[in-house]
Amino acid sequence: MTAYVALGSNLGDRAAYLLEGLSRLSRLPETRLLRLSSLYETEPLGPPQPLYLNLVAEVETALPPRGLLEAMLAIERALGRERRKRYGPRTLDLDLLLYGDMVLEEEGLVLPHPRLHERAFVLVPLCDLVPEGRHPLLGKTFAELLAGLDPSGVRPYVV
Repeated sequence: MTAYVALGSNLGDRAAYLLEGLSRLSRLPETRLLRLSSLYETEPLGPPQPLYLNLVAEVETALPPRGLLEAMLAIERALGRERRKRYGPRTLDLDLLLYGDMVLEEEGLVLPHPRLHERAFVLVPLCDLVPEGRHPLLGKTFAELLAGLDPSGVRPYVV
């Protein structure tokens, strides 16, 4: 199944955390990275904190959605993620955005990601990969959803 994972970091060596997160994602059983979006520096949501680096990874996986999510949470923990406050700073944040066109609502797992359509910092990199992809619930393309948002807080990051 093709899935899309958002990665973000705003603590420490942000790029190193993203690279290690991608490396660990690629080593999950029956999972491989297919493509990556460009890298973006973005304004944080929530309390005052450092800028984020964000990207989206397209992965092919045979893991079920819950298994993929649990593996992603384990990667976050292994890289020092502490969940102290909502929208707080983090070493690494991994969000399962899409799992094929699956629509699912379970304890701790909602597909597509429930705020995907509201976040330019997710839609800009997602549109690098699949601008004509459609939101499974809203029916609009990701490019159409992005057109309704202000992307000014999302800037290409050049190393």
